Amino acid sequence: MSTEPEPTEKTEPGTRGAAPEPEGPGGAPGRATDGGEVGEGADGASAGGGEPGAAGEGVSDAPVGGEEPETDAGEGGDLAGVDADGAGKAQLSEAEAELAAQRLERERIARRKAEKQQPVESGAKLSGKAADLLAAVRAVESGAKPAAAVFSEPEPPRRPAQEPVRPRPVSVSATGAGGAVGVGGPAPETVEAVQRVLAEGGAPTALAPQVAAALGEGADEELRTDPWQLLRVTGVRPEQADGFARELLGAECAPDDERRGRAVTVWLLEQAALAGHTALEMPALTAALAQRGVPDADAAVQSTIAEAEALVFQDALDPAAPEPAEDDEEGAERPVRILVGLERYALAEESLADGLARLINSVPKEDGSAEDWERAAASAKGSAAELIRAAAAGGLVLHTGGQASLTEPAALLTAARGLGLRAWAATHSPLGRDRFSALLQDDRQDGTAGSVPSDGTAHEQPRTRPVATVAGLLSGAEGPGRDGDGAFDLDLLVVLDAPQLDVETAALLVESMPDGARLVLGGDPAVLWSAGPGRVFADLLAARICPQVASRRPDPGPLGELVSGIGIGELNQVEAPGKEVVIVPVRDAGEAVHRTVQLVADSVPRALGVPAEETQVITPGHGGAAGTRALNAALKERLNPGPGRFGGFDPGDRVAYSPAPGRTLPGAVVGADADGLHLTCAGEPVVVPKERVEQSVRHGWALTAHQAVGCRWPAVVAVLPGDATQALSRPWVYTAFGRADRHLSVVQGAEQALPRAVAEIPAKPRTTRLPVLLRTQTPASG
Repeated sequence: MSTEPEPTEKTEPGTRGAAPEPEGPGGAPGRATDGGEVGEGADGASAGGGEPGAAGEGVSDAPVGGEEPETDAGEGGDLAGVDADGAGKAQLSEAEAELAAQRLERERIARRKAEKQQPVESGAKLSGKAADLLAAVRAVESGAKPAAAVFSEPEPPRRPAQEPVRPRPVSVSATGAGGAVGVGGPAPETVEAVQRVLAEGGAPTALAPQVAAALGEGADEELRTDPWQLLRVTGVRPEQADGFARELLGAECAPDDERRGRAVTVWLLEQAALAGHTALEMPALTAALAQRGVPDADAAVQSTIAEAEALVFQDALDPAAPEPAEDDEEGAERPVRILVGLERYALAEESLADGLARLINSVPKEDGSAEDWERAAASAKGSAAELIRAAAAGGLVLHTGGQASLTEPAALLTAARGLGLRAWAATHSPLGRDRFSALLQDDRQDGTAGSVPSDGTAHEQPRTRPVATVAGLLSGAEGPGRDGDGAFDLDLLVVLDAPQLDVETAALLVESMPDGARLVLGGDPAVLWSAGPGRVFADLLAARICPQVASRRPDPGPLGELVSGIGIGELNQVEAPGKEVVIVPVRDAGEAVHRTVQLVADSVPRALGVPAEETQVITPGHGGAAGTRALNAALKERLNPGPGRFGGFDPGDRVAYSPAPGRTLPGAVVGADADGLHLTCAGEPVVVPKERVEQSVRHGWALTAHQAVGCRWPAVVAVLPGDATQALSRPWVYTAFGRADRHLSVVQGAEQALPRAVAEIPAKPRTTRLPVLLRTQTPASG
């Protein structure tokens, strides 16, 4: 356990913590506790030595948001101890506090006046039902609220987007950073026609482009004939569609309307997909329909299936049981479960299972003799050698492990290219791509023969390495390109961050693999699952249809020890002599925001030398008093204050750009012009059209764990407010804490909910058909 350095100056009277308290083993003031929090024993000593630089308990009632120009000595202002400058600062007098409050109020008034002089935003003058409907849609589009609470997990919502989830191969010129694909909008005349129908039904006309995009040509007539088709717009809920239908249909509108039953059924299946399910069991679906006021739920489901808006499946509960003979009695039938799902996910799962079976059953290309492969494996160490041998022998291999285990797929890629194979790797995010590229350049610790061909400038230009993002690989913006048959022009593909693959993306990857090529899926099975529907990597691990190589290389240091314990359900106290882990207890959300700003702006840069732009804040959700919106507002005011003249953004703002669901590109604002908002994401320029800024760009000093997955930063501040305890689970904590490379500060307001989540709340189950399909397509492997 680390020891705090002694204060360099004596604390002056009137400063918090003026009376020194005895230090516990970690150098932090002892605090009575039952030892349930991260890194705290019975004496209250934190995993990293308590709060950074706290001379007392560190309880502060200073203004939230970082308005204070200096950090008080007793408020956790410095990781290395009491700051010399802050030690002599007394608290603000009542008069000074009043002047500060008046100054802030004048600034707010000035901002409001400036906003009133700007053009009125679309939908700003709506009121009543129309305003509520538009607000609900925008809330979901921006990620502020979950799409539904029917099937959703207690985790931050994933932001939907206009374009389809399933990426499609396009030319490089059509893509931006990370392979984002531009999508054309509906015809202007279609939008105008839909606007007229929306106005008749009392719905905001601002929804017209989304309705036209969802329903296509003739959307106005379809909407007039079936008003509940409004539910196809992301963010619209059944009760809002009911109000719209009443306005258009009048007395003809009824709860038992067949059109309503079908629309609500499809809507429920879409909400289930947002929660990760690819299908729903029939009892769960009918129960949800009854909750939504559908009188005859069974009839609604049958009507939806008859109109081909959903598919029904019968999957055997015990696939090992023999098929019943034709003359068997009815009671001898195998037990089955009846599932209902949307066609797009059903086809994706079936295509994925077929493609995986093709890879497993195909004979790998004879590229490199068996002796060459064995020589490469013999020159590697431990699990890396196992991975090389497994990839040499089979078309599909699974590799599991933490951050340190990335050296093993790096060794495989190096060995394969040394044997003349066209070998590539793909990661979930641009940050992950660049990190793995750097690892390839420097990876010689495994002693693998050969090295990746280089132009001599790989250190300065890591993207010359054979690594792409998954989205860029599929779109054609990155990677080896495709051959004449449309397949990837490669012999070996290593996909990292495999737990982030949803069924549609995984199906596209597998469909694009040429016959005889090798596919290695690697990742950490303990992190959060994909934002899209399915749990592909977990289903494959459970099916045991191919070789699996588990890394034996542990993540090093106190952070690795802490995160490894979380992965098995244990929240352990760890020794952190270099302040690798620090716990900052807070009483409420306001204090959590204040402490977070202090850590990012002052404490971490001063004590560890990690600048604010390399420190990432992670919190459970977007809303709430300590969600991403509140934290980003406070961090912007402290780190990059400005009027937000570019749609709420200023040059220099850190942002999170989401070109598609489940993909977040951290970046920064460069400027704006008639073309849109100009960003830089992972060193690449990106232009976001102004009509898409509101729904796809948000400030990025603070992210959710789902947005941060696949990335790592030198320092992470994990904020656990008391009002977000329901969102905590073992995968969430594991993912959030595991994003830190050198330092982790935990702003702890969840109290005993944190150890309880780690010990008792695993990943929420998802209903998928992939395991059944895999069992029927491929034999189980030992």
